Amino acid sequence: MFSSSVELELFFIFVLVVLNGVFSGSEIAIVSARKIRLEQLAKRGNRKAKLALKLATAPNNFLSAVQIGITLIGILSGAVGGATVALRLADFLNNIPLLAPYASPLSIFLLVSFITYLSLVVGELVPKRIALSHPEQIACGVAPAMHLVAKLTAPFVYLLGLSTDAVLRLFGITSREVSPITEEEIRVMIEQGAQAGMIDEAEQEMVERVFRLGDRPVKTLMTPRTAIAWLDVESDWEENQQEILDTPYSRFPVGRDSLDECLGFVRVKDILNSQWSGQKINLEEIVQPPLFVAENTRSLNVLEMFRASGIHLALITDEYGGIEGLVTLNDLIEAIVGSIPNDDEIQEPQIIQREDGSYLLDGLLPIDEFKEIFDIETLSNEEEGHYHTLGGFVIESLGKIPQSGEHFVSDTLRVEVVDMDGIRIDKVLVSQLPEDSSTTEEEPETDD
Repeated sequence: MFSSSVELELFFIFVLVVLNGVFSGSEIAIVSARKIRLEQLAKRGNRKAKLALKLATAPNNFLSAVQIGITLIGILSGAVGGATVALRLADFLNNIPLLAPYASPLSIFLLVSFITYLSLVVGELVPKRIALSHPEQIACGVAPAMHLVAKLTAPFVYLLGLSTDAVLRLFGITSREVSPITEEEIRVMIEQGAQAGMIDEAEQEMVERVFRLGDRPVKTLMTPRTAIAWLDVESDWEENQQEILDTPYSRFPVGRDSLDECLGFVRVKDILNSQWSGQKINLEEIVQPPLFVAENTRSLNVLEMFRASGIHLALITDEYGGIEGLVTLNDLIEAIVGSIPNDDEIQEPQIIQREDGSYLLDGLLPIDEFKEIFDIETLSNEEEGHYHTLGGFVIESLGKIPQSGEHFVSDTLRVEVVDMDGIRIDKVLVSQLPEDSSTTEEEPETDD
């Protein structure tokens, strides 16, 4: 059998393979470790985390050092195996008459197969699997040793870097900057965190709404002009007082004959102060300047305007200067955290899912929420239309103000007008058609 020297050489090869696994696992752990997690550990005073973060932030030198180590280990293990172990294995095979003619090539084949298998399992696959299972912990553990290796091999790394850059320039290849994290990537990370139980579902929904708020025009969140409660300086005070008593709001726009000639807004608090002090109420004297916002202004920009001005009520204007609606700070907050009804306000939900799977939806439901319910990226007539609500989508699809009972088919959805509030679409019934149903748009049904 083999001598003790051969066993020692085989043990030496095994040690080299294990060392290769340390380099390989360290590389994967530091590269795949989450920088945010390392930053948190570093802020708590973890010195190893600081070194790991330094290596992960600027990995070029570290990766080059690891590659030098892996390459040297591969060369050394091949040299030891080919120069010594293969020769002794060939001598052993020569003692077997059947294998003696093939002793030399067979010994090389067996040794290469053994080293390759050992290198793949012990030197690559197992360390990488371990590193991927706990990347941050392992990165912190190996960071000091890898930092030392990077320092010791710095001259060789510098030479290799110059050589690599020269070859890349020869082929006209330039290094590109790492692209910043996109909004979609953040969404995916948050979704993965929610699936893993690290992020609450409510937190995920809130972050989604914040991103959506940056894309939504303020027009999609406003109270339409027809639903605005306002005070008229030309009306008797009794009429204005009744308007205040009939509504739960704390601030009211003030106009002269119409909202298009808006003087500003008043707070109920200021009106009460005037009453309790015995003064005659003059709306023009206590009115505060309004904040006017164009209809296509992004909702997140309006939130910044509220913060900068201290005015938490804005009137939405169209391109002709007419008042289209009104938006408050509460509207923007509800767009992020969800509906917040008042104590005395009976809030009917905008979305009701029925037992048969269909949805009863409010006509004022924002169109992006409608698309989210049915997982639709783009509606068939969205590019041509200029609507922001489900009611606007229905009117655009039918080409007219509908009547109750009219319906149409859009893609795989059957959309039916259930109730009208005057000329405003109040309730819409939407159901998903079977996959084998025709998606050809039907002629709208009427009551005529």
